[in-house]
Amino acid sequence: MAVTSAPIKVDVATDQLISHAAHFLGKAKKDLVEVAVREYIEAHRTEINDGIRAALSRLDGSSASAVSLLADVPVDQLDEYGGMPDAD
Repeated sequence: MAVTSAPIKVDVATDQLISHAAHFLGKAKKDLVEVAVREYIEAHRTEINDGIRAALSRLDGSSASAVSLLADVPVDQLDEYGGMPDAD
């Protein structure tokens, strides 16, 4: 299976840092970014897992809790934005 890639956007200053580091390390920019992101995620795995647990604790199986989590709007404020349709 062919490996596909997806573009990412960074500001000019960050792109320059990536370019310089890649050049002096003798790596392709994409390889440097891949390793850097994987190392960053591994270094912050506890924080990421804590965020996942906090998000899951807000879900109760209802559509309202899912919309609340995705929209970052408290469940009790959903009616102010049109509410949730009645279940059939």
